[in-house]
Amino acid sequence: MPIQYHKSTQTFHLYNEYFSYIIKVMKNQQLGQLYYGKRINDHENFDHLCEMKARPMAACAIEGDLTFSLEHLKQEYPSYGSGDMRHPAIDILQENGSHIVHFIYQSHEIIMGKPSLKNLPATYVEDNQEATTLLVTLYDEVIETKIILSYTIYENLSVLTRNAYIENCGTQKLVLNQAMSMSIDLPDMEYEMIELTGAWSRERSIRNRKLEHGIQSIYSLRGCSSNNFNPFIALKRENCNEYDGEVLGFSLVYSGNFLAQVEVDTYHVSRVTMGIHPHAFTWPLNQGESFQTPEVVMVYSCHGLNAMSQTYHKLYQKRLARGRYRDQVRPILVNNWEGTYFDFNEDKLVNIAKTAQKLGIELFVLDDGWYGQRQSDNAGLGDWYPNLEKLPNGISGLSQKIIDLGMNFGIWFEPEMVNKDSDLYRTHPEWTFETPNRHTSHGRNQYVLDFSNPEVVDYIYGLMAKVIQESHITYIKWDMNRCMSEVYSSVHNAQDQGKVMHEYILGVYHLYDMLTANFPEILFESCASGGARFDPGMLYYAPQCWTSDDTDAIERLKIQYGTSMVYPISSMGAHVSAIPNHQVFRNTPLKTRADVAYFGTFGYELDLCKLSSDEQQQILEQVQFMKKYREVIQFGTFYRLKSPFEGNETVWMVVSQDQNTAIVGYYRPLQEVNQGYRRVQLMGLDPNKKYHVSIHNIDCYGDELMNVGLMTSDSSCGENKDGEGDYLSRLYILQV
Repeated sequence: MPIQYHKSTQTFHLYNEYFSYIIKVMKNQQLGQLYYGKRINDHENFDHLCEMKARPMAACAIEGDLTFSLEHLKQEYPSYGSGDMRHPAIDILQENGSHIVHFIYQSHEIIMGKPSLKNLPATYVEDNQEATTLLVTLYDEVIETKIILSYTIYENLSVLTRNAYIENCGTQKLVLNQAMSMSIDLPDMEYEMIELTGAWSRERSIRNRKLEHGIQSIYSLRGCSSNNFNPFIALKRENCNEYDGEVLGFSLVYSGNFLAQVEVDTYHVSRVTMGIHPHAFTWPLNQGESFQTPEVVMVYSCHGLNAMSQTYHKLYQKRLARGRYRDQVRPILVNNWEGTYFDFNEDKLVNIAKTAQKLGIELFVLDDGWYGQRQSDNAGLGDWYPNLEKLPNGISGLSQKIIDLGMNFGIWFEPEMVNKDSDLYRTHPEWTFETPNRHTSHGRNQYVLDFSNPEVVDYIYGLMAKVIQESHITYIKWDMNRCMSEVYSSVHNAQDQGKVMHEYILGVYHLYDMLTANFPEILFESCASGGARFDPGMLYYAPQCWTSDDTDAIERLKIQYGTSMVYPISSMGAHVSAIPNHQVFRNTPLKTRADVAYFGTFGYELDLCKLSSDEQQQILEQVQFMKKYREVIQFGTFYRLKSPFEGNETVWMVVSQDQNTAIVGYYRPLQEVNQGYRRVQLMGLDPNKKYHVSIHNIDCYGDELMNVGLMTSDSSCGENKDGEGDYLSRLYILQV
């Protein structure tokens, strides 16, 4: 049984072969934190791990006991003001103006499996034997309110998930000002915090910083999880690297405003909290009303960052993503956006599709510009019906022509947005976020629809469903090209405005729920101005996401490398685009562009008709290569070997589940002069199998390739051999 309850000490021990998580009911009946780390043997009494010491001037919770101060005890779901003066996990405003709460242990339940979360995405199980869940009920008698803390431990993964459910069981009117999904107090501060930061076109760069006293945090107040910070942090020991050492990962399954925070007190305790950002969040709780927090997925690794990432990859690929395409290789596509932008008609699109079909591409995707009066980004958003001037046969007719070519057809929507120059806005201007008597900002000439209003969500669903039902659509790219501002809902009263941003996200999830339920054959790819909403919440509905609007191969090395810290290769939309690149104006070889894009869902974003016959032949060969190896790439085990953030080389590899095939991607952006010899130690091979190594055309056992290494030296001066020079890429194919 992976969850043990020791009644005599009121201790809970959650453990599998990877880790232990120990909490207990303290003598004031609150829940305390004892241990989170490498698996240890179970026994009845872990009370010695509850460190108590008399501290001068401390506020002590129990009369006559100078050692029991909540300011210094490690807690599991803390509140502020009753001795603990640190940042809380929960804050509730009561009718008398007080924020003081006292949630004490009431009961617990241990169940097989994993309950779903109402209206929220979350990881799941397909068999109740896969996981066990502990539900601990805490109760505050004064305000007659309960909290149910949920802990799910997976049997065969180093995963613990957490969430909190709050319910007002009394008659008092309460206001929930903060409800974090999890909190944990760690006994020391000897960690480095890893975060994934960036901005548009440079998303998810890996950043490390040593914990210091005070608060270090990442967050979003943009209404989406954001390009700037991803809802993930990790705490690693100083000696931890990709393959060795201890690291704790925290990932929030949510797509809106969030806070991930580590507070280090002056006694070196590190309090980690994660959940919905409390700024501008208020949730009234009347009698019988409740609130469910999103889920946090915690991963423990004592074998370095790669092991942590691989655990997230397995879980998110198989027990977060859902639907028909969860376990299927993804179709190779061509998207017309960077090839045509808004300048297209039916004939131009069909000609691109005909060329794509000859090259073996499987899916044609029509991007922005097909609807309403859409000739630029100034008009048309919200009018989801075909522009018959561009497409005289509509989406139905165009999709039929693509199907007749033997390809599948996909289409772009941006359902959460509207232009003022649109029929929708002219009919329903009150359906946008707009604060009374205040200026309203725009982004990309568009405004945000109020998805906290169910009427808006239902209307947009009706338009999208009509297009889908009348056409042959197997893929939808769902975009969202701006963050939120001047957030105010015309359908909410003054007391409920603090609910709007969370209810907006619930509206997005609801629209996804309706579409995926009614059109299960469609593959959804989420997008938010590139990677502004690349988060676990989206993967629950759309198993892949457009990784970044930056399609430059050299920039993508960093973007895809950083993304792999949490997210599987099968989730990363990656395309070959035209040169000069439209974001950084760099000219990179077609081979290099493909060698990077292979490590994702793979496709093309250009006008294939403008390419030379030699370039088209290269694409034909690239498509054949991807079809041969995409099962390995998208569903194999991924290893990071050399970081683009640390030098002029990037190396990663993927190994098939049977360890018979491996593909090593080697990239060296800038040519160097007269360098020494180089080799890279590979990972994940079978040490006793002999692999044929392409390029070198040699046979080596796995142990040699992992311990001695793969030779990657190049001439580095003098003759230019094998296309060496700037923007070099090589793919080494290892086959038993």
